[in-house]
Parts: sequence; structure tokens; C-alpha cells
Amino acid sequence: MCETCGCTVTAGNEHLAGAQGAERRTTVEVLQELLAANDRVAQHNRAHFDEHGVLAINLMSSPGAGKTALLEATIVALRDRYRIAVIEGDLETDNDAARIRAHGVPAVQITTGNACHLDAHLVHRVLHQLPLAGLDLLFIENVGNLVCPASFDLGQHRNVTLLCTTEGDDKPAKYPVMFRAADLVVLTKTDLLAVLEDFDPARAEAALRALGRETPMIRTAARRAPSLAPWLEWLEAELVAPRALVPQPMARAPVSAARA
Repeated sequence: MCETCGCTVTAGNEHLAGAQGAERRTTVEVLQELLAANDRVAQHNRAHFDEHGVLAINLMSSPGAGKTALLEATIVALRDRYRIAVIEGDLETDNDAARIRAHGVPAVQITTGNACHLDAHLVHRVLHQLPLAGLDLLFIENVGNLVCPASFDLGQHRNVTLLCTTEGDDKPAKYPVMFRAADLVVLTKTDLLAVLEDFDPARAEAALRALGRETPMIRTAARRAPSLAPWLEWLEAELVAPRALVPQPMARAPVSAARA
């Protein structure tokens, strides 16, 4: 359970938050201030990126959807033309950062302990470990989780949500906050579609459109039969766009009546 994003207060345990509602109001006030403080630091982070002309992309997905594999393939494809760095977020280990460094790219690992997402403060702490003045593109690989990362602005310019073909095509319907926050949805491991009977890209896209978003959805495969062209084209278009990009507001879940 996450103390910062508010998922400790649910319809099932709200009665424990105070019979008269006083403690519930206090909880909401604390959560709102945490998010406000996060947003202030996120603006500061974004100012750093804009000052140095760095495009910052927040990668979000469930665990095992292929974020790190996609980054490895992207680095191999683009490292001769663009200067890339990566911030890795995980509860423990520096396994993913080590994989990125093996490709000759700077990577900083953030281990969050119990936190199920990165926040702007965690990102700010490691920015001075990266050569921002010498970068074109910074990927922030968020903690594997289809819920909480969508609620925290890190200072990024774009949100990219990965949907793996092994997960089921109903994920946009089940996790609407995450998919509403996305500027791009990337279907990963599409080379497995031929052997998967329960994932239909058309159903996944229909679920995304049902959220009222025209977010583009593209297909990729990073390993067995690499297919990266739509992803690389999207990245290159973003890289030549003006750096002072205005991100979509974070698609935070509304504070429920149980917390009001």
C-alpha cells in the first residue's frame, strides 16, 4: 500500500479513518499537499530539461511488459545520432541500470524501497548525476505498476504507456487513469501475437478509444523479431519538436467521497 498516493484509504477501510470525518479530511489535506509539492518540483525538473534542450519521456507499464528491452533496442538504433541517458526506477536492485550501461549509455538507478512509483523529488535527486548539457533524450523508466505512476508528474514532456500482448487486451478499460495519462500507447512483444489467442490489438484499441482519448497506439517487438520503426519515427518527430513542450495534465484519479 502506498502512503503517498492515497491508496491506503479505500471504500473498504474508510470507516477506520474517523467516525466524524475529521481524520479523513486531514488525510485528504495531506495527500493534496504532497501532490502540490510534487508538482512544484516537477516544474523545476522540467525547467532543467528545457534549459538544456533535453526531451524527457516517462515510460510506464506493468512489470515485465518490456520497458528495459525496448530501451535497449532503442539505444542501439539511435545512439549514433542522439545522446541518450536513462533513469531507472525499481523497488530494489540495479539490474536494469546495469543492462542500460552495458550499451555505453549513462544510467542512474533509483531504488524506491516500498514506494510503487517514482515522484518528482526522487528524479530531482539524481539529475545532477547526469550530463544534462550533453544529452538529447532522457528516458525515465518508472516502477512497474499500472496504477500509481500515472498520478505523479516527474517533469517529463511525454508519457508513454506500454501494453504487453501477454497481459490481455482489456487493460485500458481496467486501468483507465494510466491510459488516459498516455501521450502514446506502445503494444510490446507483438511478435508473440501469432501464438496468443486472447489478445486482439483491435480490442485493445477499442478499449483505449472508449476512454475518450485519441492517443496513438503503435506496435513494437524488441527481441525475437525486432520491429521498431513506428516507435523510432515517433521519437524522432518528438526530438525535432520545440523543447518547451507543455505536457498533458496528469490524469489523477479523483479524490473519492470516502476521502472528502
